[in-house]
Order: sequence, then structure tokens, then C-alpha cells
Amino acid sequence: MASADHRDELDCSICLSTYTDPVMLRCGHNFCRVCIDRVLDTQDESGVYSCPECREDFRERPALIRNIALRNIMENVLITPQPQTETGICCTYCVDSPVPAVRSCLHCEASLCEKHLRAHSKSPEHVLSDPSTSLEKRKCSVHKKILEYYCTEDAACICVSCSLAGEHRGHRVEMLDEASEKDKKKLRNVLQKLIKKRQETEERVRRLEECWKKAQEKASGKVKRVTALCTDIRRRVNDLEKKVLSEISRQEKEESLSLSALIHQLEIKKDELSRKMRHIEELCNMTDPLTVLQEPDTGDLCDPEEEGGDEDTGGHDKQLHDGDDLDVAVISHTLHTLRKVISGIRSGIYVEGPADILLDVNTAANSLPISDDLKTATWTLRHQNRPETAERFQDNQVMSRRGFTSGRHYWDVESSNSENWMVGMCYSSIDRRGQQSVIGNNNKSWSLRRYNNHCSVRHDSNVIRLLNKISSDRFRICLDYEAGQLSFYELCDPIRHLHTVTAIFSEPLHAALYVYNSSIKILEG
Repeated sequence: MASADHRDELDCSICLSTYTDPVMLRCGHNFCRVCIDRVLDTQDESGVYSCPECREDFRERPALIRNIALRNIMENVLITPQPQTETGICCTYCVDSPVPAVRSCLHCEASLCEKHLRAHSKSPEHVLSDPSTSLEKRKCSVHKKILEYYCTEDAACICVSCSLAGEHRGHRVEMLDEASEKDKKKLRNVLQKLIKKRQETEERVRRLEECWKKAQEKASGKVKRVTALCTDIRRRVNDLEKKVLSEISRQEKEESLSLSALIHQLEIKKDELSRKMRHIEELCNMTDPLTVLQEPDTGDLCDPEEEGGDEDTGGHDKQLHDGDDLDVAVISHTLHTLRKVISGIRSGIYVEGPADILLDVNTAANSLPISDDLKTATWTLRHQNRPETAERFQDNQVMSRRGFTSGRHYWDVESSNSENWMVGMCYSSIDRRGQQSVIGNNNKSWSLRRYNNHCSVRHDSNVIRLLNKISSDRFRICLDYEAGQLSFYELCDPIRHLHTVTAIFSEPLHAALYVYNSSIKILEG
């Protein structure tokens, strides 16, 4: 029993009241779930979380761990009435000073202390009971006699007169103790069922809390992976940018030096041509023919078109006009590298390697031929004459050999057309006969159905219609067993998420195909 001095330990430090649904932070301090949720909600805006008790900081919103032991203490110590050392009922006959009563007489409708009990009448009509303040309730309101019997037909407590001459005459009656024991037995059975149900609920809460914690850890891991990936991408893109700009700058400098030298040569040639032009003009202006003919430099003044002095620059001019100014090889290689980086991102950073799925011929319906590599199922009207066994599907279905009990996996499929098919996952305990055996029509399977370019997700005959128009014939199925998630994607460009179902998986999950008037192929990784 908790003493009054220790009751303060059962109070929440936020609301200062007794714990309600107590939960615990990693630092060990306990709070009401509602109280700590409100505190954490206010801390969401700043992104900094801390314990209200010890002020320990958390990088992320801390998970709330249910304190089952503390909750049980609350139920057993506080909710259950505490036994009292005294009843609080005083003796009817002790008028001078209150004396605690130890028994009550139903006949006298009086409470008695030890002293008056010894002097009380011992006759049978004086029935004694535990001390009570409502003695009149233990007597018949009509006959004013003690209630000793229980009428099973009217479910009422009655006296002897009621059973012999009253309105309960002829009814089946039992002694109060006997009827009480029967009710107690029923209540104990109900209590056991409630205890079992509460234990199952606690176990489910524990599993959900574990899933929640794993989901938070997984999200944190994904955030770190995305952050690291984006940091690496930025670094690589920056390196590629620097490399391309450096190459462009180098080529620009080389080209500038070459053009500068060429311009210098052409300037010298231009000056030489100008000098020759002035000399020729002077000769042309002379009137004395002898002077013109005897000019010593006339032999050098030949036709410029006959000279080959432009050959050293003409080829370079042609290169400038006929080709690109920069060598694009380095730039093309850089862009190709960048494309590879982007392709790596688009292939998916959240999925692990593809699962190796092989179809189990022993489960394949006789309307489905299975390829030699166990990767393709095709619908046909021709019976395959396989032996009819308990594990073989009667409808157009087949499931994989391998079952998954943990981890994250994915597998891709390709259909021949959009006539009518389903892909998904199922337990090995799924029915193999009747309409209820079709994947998605029972509580042991989940499926994505395609019919006339439209898709729907099915489980236990419940249908979720997908509004998006489907254009691709390729699809991906992703399983996260621990998180209880099964996701479907359309493998278009870019990949498109169709739907995710959540469940608590309890058996190994196998890949499953339903094929009608088409074929489905499991793609290699």
C-alpha cells in the first residue's frame, strides 16, 4: 500500500495530478502521455526537444515509451479502494463518545461495538453482518424482513415472505450466498476474458510502439542517407563544374595566345604591304620611264596573288571558321559522368537489391504454363495435366517458392497486355479452391489488379480504386516486413508510386500472380 508520503511520486510534474497513461522518455522521467505530447508539440516549432524535468536535449522528437509497470501501480494502488483500519461506522448505542462498530444487526438496524455486541441478543432473527450504514437496504421494503433469497426469474433479492406468499411465489429461488457465488463465477470468467483481452491489447500496443520506434529510426536513417547523398552530389557537381570551367579557361588561353601571334604576323605583313603600295604609287607617278625601269626593287613588286605568304595563316583562319572554338571532349565526358550520377539517384535510394523470385510450379493452376526459368506465367485454354494436389491453385494463380519473414525487398513484373491480371503477395496458408482463393479476395493476401488500363488495390475483398491512368506495362512491388508496408509502383519515367497498404504481417509472405488472357514475367534484377 502506498503511504501518503509517497503519493507525490505518482504525480505528473507537468499537470501536478496523478499520472494518466504514464509514458517515459529515454532519460527515465515519466509524464502523462497527453501532457508530454503537448509539450513536444510546442517544441516542434523550434525543432529543439528537451525533457521538462531534467532538461536533457534530444536531436529528434523523442519516442514515448509506455511505462506498463507504473500504470499497473496506478491501477492497483490508486484506483482500487485502499483497505481501512476502521470502518468509519460508530456504535449506535455509544452516545457519549463515538466508538467504532464491529458488527451490524439487520433485525435491530443498529451497529454494535465490542461491548454492546457481547450483550446483544443471540436469537436467530437477529442476523449480524459487517458494519454498514445502509441496513434498510438489506431488508424487504414490503415485509420488512431480512433479504435471504434471490429470485432467478425476476433477478431480485427477496425475503422469506416474498417467496411463500408474495409476488415471487412459485418462482425458482436460491440462497443469497449460492446466487452470489454463481454471479462471482460468471464475473471471474468475464474478468479472465478482459484480462486476456487487455494483455492482447497491451501486446499490440507494444508491437505498434516498436514499429513506431523502428519507423522513426528508419526515417532518421533515410534522412542521413539523403543528406549524405545530396552532399556528395553537390560535391561531385561542383568538382565537375570546376573541371569544365578550368578546361574552358585553358582552351581559351591557348586560343588567345595563338590568335595574338597570328594577329602580330598579319600586322607585320600589313605594314610591308603598305610600304610596297606607297613605293608603287611613287613609281606610277614618275614621268621619266628610264627611272621607272631602272628601279632596283621592281623585281620584288610582283603580283601578290603569286606569293605564297598567306599559307601559314590561311589554314588557321579556315580552322577558326570551320570548327568549334573549344574542344568538347572533356565537356561531353563531364556531362556523361553527371548523367551517371543522376541515373544512380533515379534508380532509387530507398530500395535494396531485387529479390530473386522463382515461381513454384507445384502451386500453379493447370491453366498457367510456367517458363523453364520459372520467371513467366502465361494463361492458356490448354490443360497442363499436372496432378491435382492440395497446394495447387484451382484458379489462374501461382505463387513463389520463396517466402519473406523479415527485411525490405522488391521485385518487378512486366505484363503482355492490360486485359486482366493481378500481382501481389500472400501467406502460404491461403485457400487454393474457390473464389475466396483469388489474391485480394481474402484476409491472407494483398494484390494490385489491372483491368483495361485502370488499377485497383485489393485486400479481404475490399477494393481501393486508383485514379491515375496507367500507361506502362511494368510494375514494382516493395515489401517492408517489419514496418508492415506493401507498396506498388508504376515503372514509368520517372517511377510513380501507386499505393501503400499497411498491416501486421504474421506469416511468411510469398509473391503471387493471377493471369487471365495475358502473361506476366518477373524481371531480372
